[in-house]
Amino acid sequence: MINRLLVANRGEIARRVFATCRAMGVETVAVHSDADADAPFVAEADQAVRLPGSSPAETYLRVDLILDAARRSGADAVHPGYGFLAENAEFAAAVTDAGLTWVGPPAKVIAAMGDKLAAKALLAEAGVPMLPSWTDTDEIADFPVLVKASAGGGGRGMRIVRTADELAEAVASARREAAAAFGDGTVFIERYVERGRHVEVQIFGDAHGRVVALGDRECSIQRRHQKIVEEAPAVVPERVRAALHEAAVAAGRAVDYLGAGTVEFLLAPGGEVFFLEMNTRLQVEHPVTELCTGLDLVGLQLLVAEGEPLPAVLPASTGHAVEVRLCAEDAAAGWRPATGTLHRFSVGAVAAEFGGLAGPGLRLDSGVVAGSVVGVHYDSMLAKLIAWGRTRAEATRLLAGALARAELHGVTTNRDLLVQVLRSPAFAAVEIDTGFLDRHPEVFAPLLPADRLPITALAATLAGAAHRRATAPVLGGLPSGWRNVPAVPQTTGFVGPDGDEIEIRYRLDRTGRLADWSRTSAAEESAERPTAPTVALVEATPDRVVLDVDGVRRAYRVHRVGSAVFVDGPDGAASLAELPRLPLPTAAVAAGSLLAPLPGVVTRVHVQVGQRVAAGDPLLTLEAMKLEHPVLAPIDGVVAELPVPTGGQVQTGAVLAVVDEKDPR
Repeated sequence: MINRLLVANRGEIARRVFATCRAMGVETVAVHSDADADAPFVAEADQAVRLPGSSPAETYLRVDLILDAARRSGADAVHPGYGFLAENAEFAAAVTDAGLTWVGPPAKVIAAMGDKLAAKALLAEAGVPMLPSWTDTDEIADFPVLVKASAGGGGRGMRIVRTADELAEAVASARREAAAAFGDGTVFIERYVERGRHVEVQIFGDAHGRVVALGDRECSIQRRHQKIVEEAPAVVPERVRAALHEAAVAAGRAVDYLGAGTVEFLLAPGGEVFFLEMNTRLQVEHPVTELCTGLDLVGLQLLVAEGEPLPAVLPASTGHAVEVRLCAEDAAAGWRPATGTLHRFSVGAVAAEFGGLAGPGLRLDSGVVAGSVVGVHYDSMLAKLIAWGRTRAEATRLLAGALARAELHGVTTNRDLLVQVLRSPAFAAVEIDTGFLDRHPEVFAPLLPADRLPITALAATLAGAAHRRATAPVLGGLPSGWRNVPAVPQTTGFVGPDGDEIEIRYRLDRTGRLADWSRTSAAEESAERPTAPTVALVEATPDRVVLDVDGVRRAYRVHRVGSAVFVDGPDGAASLAELPRLPLPTAAVAAGSLLAPLPGVVTRVHVQVGQRVAAGDPLLTLEAMKLEHPVLAPIDGVVAELPVPTGGQVQTGAVLAVVDEKDPR
């Protein structure tokens, strides 16, 4: 039996495994980099071992360090989570050779499925349907095609190519990203199916030769070929479901599968099923299967690793579960990763964390808590929020409502996008495929309408006034801005979410009621200002403001951290930066400067100083959070400066390039 388990991973999956271990009475060991020393998963483990190393990201991939940590902590088993080590055959073999129990499929199975080209050939012989694929670009005559990394997964090293002219650069870029992510730049090319759906089957195998399918999942809503919305079961005809399960079990039996695995398929519009890949690990989206079956998949992993057979009778899937991946990124800015401190992380009405949900409700699997620091070393996913309901519509409504009301302060997230997707008519009608986001740009709009931002800024202003009154050392009982004879109104300036400045002018009467208010912004100075709504102040405290807006009472929650003000209201949330009343002079950057949005490494410089560029042309490539991010010219002009060479590391705000829109000729 397993008595002490080391989890060779971090964040949310480590916490998820630890939760099952506590329920089963298994002791836990965490390993961590210096960057994760204060992370929640480290605090929750019974023991924790620091992994030394100069790179916080690479320390988790060091097999020698993991095995040494297991020896020092007295662990007798290793769970790889669902990171890169979970699909590393050499790591699995090393764990077994060290006399430890490996919680996963044997090394030979991982090796067989880790090479996607070899896996396709092997499973094709077992009758699993395949898409045409190539390794020689000269053999490709029809487009579009999809370039894929042979090793690894998670959408890294994957590119859609629609014309022959794009192929060479797409292959080169995919190879670079795959080599950086997996240490293997091998790629291959498959036929790309337009409007295809990504559907997968959860399989499980035991040491007694049994391989079963435990339901299926729909994972078609993706960004950059990475899943962000998943649900179970997939909404497909029963004949398609039967074909999916049959092909998945055949794939598992072909390699004598052991433990938890996922067989991923592409579902073409006509109903044809094609194999994509087999992931020899637990998947990020496994909670939707757990909620529909009532099974603890991590618990099953541990029992199978101990040699126990799978239960003779497995529960059928009931109800519907939907999961979203909450990520630290700006979806409207090209999925730019975000960093910073999570000043508040609160999701109300959560019934369970990491499992244990019985009946309709919400489950939260999170790698962060309030106060966590989000850095650049790891994947941008912060947490998963999952809802289970009797129907798909019920689960979706519950999830969207909870997500919209969550208080997520300090780091930009993809929350608004996720809510817009869940509430979109196309999602409700199951009109989904892997190109959903490309065809529905409306889901990138913020939840908070632009015309409601001034009211939100007014709420922040009144909360600030209440805060100053509550902390005033003298005459704290007087209303804010009190004068014997009313004169000019009080003013508060903010920088809004889009970078525009907003000025709120207001006056309170002698009873503390809102006597008058107005607002100005850069956008309104050149356009006809819309009619301001009629607003009455009902209540104002430092952290809560209630306003009557055109006869409708609205409550706003306000959280202030220094000059940052976070407002959550009935229309949506906004992050504002209050401007100082007497700003100090600051150094200015040259006009046309492109600044680094977050720390990273410049991996390629595409232009030279003096070169003419057009708006949208790539200037350089910045790598951060394990992904490449192109830096594009914002205007037509001439490259005036390129201060960072290839391989240079930059911090947030560093000047990457300067484009002069004036023609020096």
